[in-house]
Amino acid sequence: MAEINILPEILEAAEDLRRWRRDFHAHPELAFEEHRTAERVAELLTSFGLEPHRGLGGTGVVASLQVGSSERRIGLRADMDALPILEENDFEHRSSNEGVMHACGHDGHTTMLLGAARYLSETRRFDGTVDFIFQPAEEKDGGARAMVEDGLFDLFPAERVFGMHNFPGMEVGEFALCAGPMMAAIDVFSASVRSQGGHAAFPQGSVDNVVIASQIVGAWQTILSRNVDPLESAVLSTTKIHGGDADNVLPAEVTLGGCVRTFTPKIQDLIERRMAELGQAIAEAHGAEFELEYTRYYPATVNTAAEVEVAAAAAAEVGTSSRTDLIPIMGSEDFSYMLQVRPGAFIFAGNGPSAGLHTPRYDFDDALAPVGASYWARLVERELAM
Repeated sequence: MAEINILPEILEAAEDLRRWRRDFHAHPELAFEEHRTAERVAELLTSFGLEPHRGLGGTGVVASLQVGSSERRIGLRADMDALPILEENDFEHRSSNEGVMHACGHDGHTTMLLGAARYLSETRRFDGTVDFIFQPAEEKDGGARAMVEDGLFDLFPAERVFGMHNFPGMEVGEFALCAGPMMAAIDVFSASVRSQGGHAAFPQGSVDNVVIASQIVGAWQTILSRNVDPLESAVLSTTKIHGGDADNVLPAEVTLGGCVRTFTPKIQDLIERRMAELGQAIAEAHGAEFELEYTRYYPATVNTAAEVEVAAAAAAEVGTSSRTDLIPIMGSEDFSYMLQVRPGAFIFAGNGPSAGLHTPRYDFDDALAPVGASYWARLVERELAM
């Protein structure tokens, strides 16, 4: 069986990585509020001899390392924000910010990129420029989009970009990705059904918005079963229904909310159009008004084939396995905004048998940090070879 090949200099620094990661975990910050995290990242980058650029996309941090004379340039991205989750772990490094938690491993992602930055700044065994991109707000409102709009690739013109995310259930040392769409686009919607409402004892003289909204929710599911090509993938989830405050009143308004997951703009367009058509028709048939607000949130994460091979080759040198046949998943990732303007690849790295992402007992596996840092380092050394 293949063994994990952690670079010796990174293995020697494993305790530093563990300490950094647990400090980040103990001090989580929400989207666009990563002030302490960004400050700590900038301090460490400075200690490595790099010059951090602050404030891109709000709280983003970027540092570049140029070695030799080559004009080749690649970007490596890690995310820094946490989630509004009350942590249920009781270890020493549990969150000190009640109700905020690193439940997705961004503390580890930040640590892995910092570990690679230190290694590369010390060893300098490459020819070209690498940009270390520490991004805010992956979990909400698109920190990657904010950085791009703020001039990320104008100031740091990387030719290609690479991202990485831990994945519970895959063993530490295992890597997986695929070419093309790897993670779904996410759209969010809110809708309302409105009428005059009425007394629950006299439905014959009223319009029941609860019944209408229930019919709309059921009808929306027929979009997936009867309008979307069976060979396409899509998810439509109504996750919120609100209406009424009294047992004997038919509410004048019922609101719905949820999300849609797709891989292609064609299916996005289809689902949005049919949601509006069905909602409007059902509401009108019952004498109610319908309104839909549909927002394209994060686009699909689409890897380019050449960069997939680049990432997989680097992962194969470090990990126990490196697969390029990953089945795409319906989760979403705002690294997609960077992939819309630069070719690149997003890869999953095994986090072992940990609790699931976005759950109150999740924790990033410290054993992954030197593995991920070694992957980043080998990616740079391979692609910017001297």
